[in-house]
Amino acid sequence: MQPEHVRVVIAALGDAPTTRSRIRRLLSQLMDYAIDKGWRQDNPVASIKIKRRKSEGIHPWTDPEIDQYLAQWPPGTPQRLALSLMLYTGQRRSDVVRMGPFDVHEGMIYVRQEKTNECLWIPIHTELHKELQLWYGKGQTYLSRTSDGKPYTANGFYNVFKDWCALARLPMRCSPHGLRKAAGRRLAEAGCTPHQIAAILGHKTLSETMRYTQSARQKTLAQQAMKKYEKNRGT
Repeated sequence: MQPEHVRVVIAALGDAPTTRSRIRRLLSQLMDYAIDKGWRQDNPVASIKIKRRKSEGIHPWTDPEIDQYLAQWPPGTPQRLALSLMLYTGQRRSDVVRMGPFDVHEGMIYVRQEKTNECLWIPIHTELHKELQLWYGKGQTYLSRTSDGKPYTANGFYNVFKDWCALARLPMRCSPHGLRKAAGRRLAEAGCTPHQIAAILGHKTLSETMRYTQSARQKTLAQQAMKKYEKNRGT
């Protein structure tokens, strides 16, 4: 068996990069075994490289997806409050589940990010303020389990929120973290600078912020470019 034969086998047995990588690994182990047994002198799999598709990462919610969720869950429901907390603070679910009325001061909500230990003061968006005004809970956190009133764990909340998304007939790609990315997108579309966006999301480097806002920047720049194109050449 030569490298060209290995390529044919891998192509025939797998299409996805992860599948091809697994097949390559198994073939390589088989060839190493053959070398140990003295059946051959080389490993023809060693020179084979599997091209990986670039991952697009977590899906940022689109505005229609957000509207669809809101249409399912009316004002005053914990489901709507959950989305509002994530979308209008831009925080991770591990931080959102710990937010409560004692964190609110002078129109801002205080967050100590669990992942980075970063301390943030985030102005309360008008839409979030409306939901907080309708909150009728008695616990120390805005979001709590209906069974015993205790705060959610980050993983427990993830599972519950995914159920709420399913009831709203949203695609599986919609996740809590996708709302954090949607917040970054909306901030970018509103014309916020990378530093301003980082102040909300709590990013320590602007490269992190740019990853969140890349699609929004592309859309805005493309619109600006097309306007210039039409102005120069006519419509």
